Amino acid sequence: MSALRAFASRALVPRTPVPHPAAGHVFASFLVPALVGLALGTLALWPALGPGFVLRYDMVFVPDPPIPAQSGGFPRAVPSDLVVALLSSVLPGQIVQKAILLGIFVLAATGAAALVPGERRVARLVAAVFYAWNVYLAQRLLLGQWALLLGYAGLPWAVRAVTRGGMWRTVLALIPAAIGGFQAMLVSAMSVVPVAGRRAPRALLAVAVLSLPWLVPALGSSAVTDPAGVRAFAPRADGPLGTLGSLFTLGGVWNSGAAVPGQETWWSALVRLAVAVAAVTGYALLARGWPPAGRVAGGGPVAKSGRGTAGGEPVAGNRRGPLGGGPDAGNGRGPLGGGPGAEGGRRRGAGGGRDGGRPAYWGGLTVASVAGLTVACAGAFLPGAVETLVGLWPGFGPLRDGQLYLAPFALLQAVGLAAVTARLSPVIRPGMLVLPLLVLPTFAMGAFGRLVAVDYPRDWSGVRSVVDADPAPGALLTLPWGAYRAFGWNGGRVVLDPAVKSFRREVVWNDGLPVGLGDGRTLVLAGEDPRARRVGAILAGAGPLTGPLAAEGISHVLIQRSSENLFRSRLPGARLIFAGQELVLYRI
Repeated sequence: MSALRAFASRALVPRTPVPHPAAGHVFASFLVPALVGLALGTLALWPALGPGFVLRYDMVFVPDPPIPAQSGGFPRAVPSDLVVALLSSVLPGQIVQKAILLGIFVLAATGAAALVPGERRVARLVAAVFYAWNVYLAQRLLLGQWALLLGYAGLPWAVRAVTRGGMWRTVLALIPAAIGGFQAMLVSAMSVVPVAGRRAPRALLAVAVLSLPWLVPALGSSAVTDPAGVRAFAPRADGPLGTLGSLFTLGGVWNSGAAVPGQETWWSALVRLAVAVAAVTGYALLARGWPPAGRVAGGGPVAKSGRGTAGGEPVAGNRRGPLGGGPDAGNGRGPLGGGPGAEGGRRRGAGGGRDGGRPAYWGGLTVASVAGLTVACAGAFLPGAVETLVGLWPGFGPLRDGQLYLAPFALLQAVGLAAVTARLSPVIRPGMLVLPLLVLPTFAMGAFGRLVAVDYPRDWSGVRSVVDADPAPGALLTLPWGAYRAFGWNGGRVVLDPAVKSFRREVVWNDGLPVGLGDGRTLVLAGEDPRARRVGAILAGAGPLTGPLAAEGISHVLIQRSSENLFRSRLPGARLIFAGQELVLYRI
């Protein structure tokens, strides 16, 4: 009877309803960082979000892009061009471009936030803001390397996936890098393999399988790599701190045209250096784990024993509270597999780490960051060694542009800055959210007009219709013989020749690259495509071009109107089949 009375008394006592933790946890873990990323992307890309396409350096999107034809060069745009073509068959091409660019910011922000324990709301957002707003991302975006940035944006998700384990989880997290292609996958592999630890073979298998779309054609390609590119693409000082200081602050890209306005000033460089030192220090302190969430910089608790904090607000530390986790408490398996439920030194946190313990990715990300800095410094300070490797095997060619391997170091700094934030007073923490923007304010508004949407002149759609309707086989040659153009209708901004991606047939173009060196000299890198090199030799010679070009399988010659007089007299017998204000087309 006593047991029955006890049961009845417990049943009759009113209980406080316990809200389900899923909705609030999902909002805090994903939606808020996603909105932050979207806001940052909108701020950075505002002039680029209007009607038209953003055309800058390697970022070339065209209306209704065709399925890319096979070329003899290295498959740098595989499978990214194919994915864009498929998406553009459903949506307008300019919408696809804008969605990809905004998606990079959203994916980067949410991924960086996911590596910080869930109850540290402000610190998570600091990581999100820094990873989506720094010199590395800005410079690579100004170079038009959106495909690489897909891998950069997905990197924290890949790190988190290999930390938690599971082949399919890893494969899913690596999809953005797989779409980006070889550079994105190389940067991701550099990080996920050391982070995976004993699971490294599985991580390598996932990387290898997802690399097949570009790896198979690369192995079968006859493309060659010019070792001189090591010095051409070596990191350079982009401010007063020198090359090493530029790399430490996530800059140092080889192309001065990718510099963010004002980053060469002393005040900008010193502030970025201070932030980088603080971030690296904060990450080093994570070797001892995240500080107890109930303590601030002075060491005193902000809530009584038995209660934790979330972004400075006290939260019940019981087993069933909204952030206490309910069935997900203490196991690191919330609705998004992310942050812990309640605080506690032994409860596992986001990314497989522990709140109060060292994050599971700490050592691996450290190794990846050191490796990335080493590759970058090798190109700058030991170019002869890298040139020897490239000369021995063209597969070492991706080491030429060493600065791109700073991606894991950028992620390390994002997490480190979050760790610094977690050690600050709750009153100060919100101010850290705007620090990355104050450090790099000129990245806003398309880097002050460097990223702007424009419309293609009608000539481009007209000449494409003529070429695509012609049943005659053969490739199209685009002239003048240079990879990049500076069209007046694009505001004089340098961009890869859009003809490369505009036609259903193969396009022969000069994939060699003139690069200005720091001493004022210009280094011309040899092209990778064997046929392009042969055509270049034909154009460099004297005499008619019609016969030799036909022998190379070229049936159409597209020329910018401003350069027509340079080539018209060398095309005897060629028939003019399109004449516009911007372009002319000859049929051989």
